[in-house]
Formats: sequence, C-alpha cells, structure tokens
Amino acid sequence: MDLTMFGAMFAGVAFFFGFPAFAASVLENGLGLEHPWGQWMEGGIRLALLAGYLGLVGLVPEIRRVYGYHGAEHMSIHALEAGAPLDPPSVARFPPEHPRCGTSFLLTLVVLSIVIFTAIGPLPLGIRIASRIVLIPVLAALAYEYIRLLARVADRWWGRLLLAPNLALQRLTTRRPEPAMIEVALAALDAVRRAESA
Repeated sequence: MDLTMFGAMFAGVAFFFGFPAFAASVLENGLGLEHPWGQWMEGGIRLALLAGYLGLVGLVPEIRRVYGYHGAEHMSIHALEAGAPLDPPSVARFPPEHPRCGTSFLLTLVVLSIVIFTAIGPLPLGIRIASRIVLIPVLAALAYEYIRLLARVADRWWGRLLLAPNLALQRLTTRRPEPAMIEVALAALDAVRRAESA
C-alpha cells in the first residue's frame, strides 16, 4: 500500500508539475520566447492536463459512478449547512457543486502556480523543475486558505464571480446522483457526525 501511494504521488507530481515545466522550457527555447511567456505556457499546459485528465477519466463508467457519489456528498453537505432536513428528497434539491471541493482546490493550486512561477521568473531547466516540486506545499497551503476565504464570501456577487471557475470545473467531477447514492452519502455523513460528537 505504501509503495502504491508513493508511486501514485510520484507519478502525479511528475505529470502535473515536472512535465509542464520541461515541455514549456523546450517550447520556450525552440520558439525563442522570453519571460513571462514561458511561465504562462507552462501554466496553460498544466491547466490543460488537469482538465483533460478529469474529463477523460470521467468517461470510464465506474468513475462516472464515483462522480455521482461525489455529487451526493456535496449535496448532503449543502443540506447540512442550510439546516435543511437530511433526507433524500430534501438533499436532492441542492446542487452537486460545492465551494470547498477538492476539485476547486486543484484548480486554485494550478492558477496560483502560474502567478508564483511567473513572479519567480526564468530558471535553468533542472532548477525550474526542482522549484516546482519544492513549492508544492506552499502552493497547497495558499490554495487551501483561498478556498476557505472564497467559501466565506460565496454569497456576495464578487465572491460568486471568483468562485465560478471552480464550480465550472466541478462539472467534470460531479454528477447528479441516483437516490440510492444520496442515501449512502447521508449514511456516511451521519457516521461522521456521530464520530465527531463521541
């Protein structure tokens, strides 16, 4: 299990951080681009890889089913936060997208990487790739805090505007669930609430 987790983490970092830095560096040199075009190109590649990956895995029937459970989870949390009854008909009224979703976190992380890596400026390829990997915890912390902040201002017009791209990307990772999926989400939510109150 540990080896599998490490392998998956390594592959994810290499694919979403190492490869875009390498590809952008090659294109930068080949096309003679100067700062900040290379960093923007790197961010664009990273964003395309994220959206493409989420969209492609969503074509797998089993994953589409997981996305239905993902939507049911969000809808249950919406109902809880709204003080609505926690039963399937009530939960079914809520949207499957949620401001504090992990998909939103990933998009925010990618967008922040464009800003931060552009501010750092051009670097030799080896240092460039290393800097992307070393700064992942910083980006993750900033993305987490940004998502929390957005959730607090989601009821304001400018908050909804800032939140719109995150919710749009979630349409790739959530589906309207079947009633049985909502029942599973509610059972899981009930178990968590009981564990927290114990």
